[in-house]
Amino acid sequence: MIDPPSVFVTVFGETPFIKVLDFFLMYDDFDYSKCQVANETGVARMTMDKIWNELIRKDIIFKTGDIGRAEMYRLNKKNPMVKALLDFDLKLCAVAARNEMLSVKA
Repeated sequence: MIDPPSVFVTVFGETPFIKVLDFFLMYDDFDYSKCQVANETGVARMTMDKIWNELIRKDIIFKTGDIGRAEMYRLNKKNPMVKALLDFDLKLCAVAARNEMLSVKA
């Protein structure tokens, strides 16, 4: 069974960049390799390379170390832009939950 898209992806679209960004926003406490993120998001490896470089360039993710040959990365929660995205994602979820409750009551 495929999980339904998150509120963030539903609002901003199912583009590869949004899927990867959403993954890091949802699972912000752990380190991931590029391969792990590609597998979890369904983003092709070639596309992932472009997205990955952009996320690093914008300081959204940073390298935390190596495990074997895999480079591990994590969401940069010290970046003010990332803090704003995390806050916005939380607010989007709250609005979606409220809307869902109202539609159930109606």
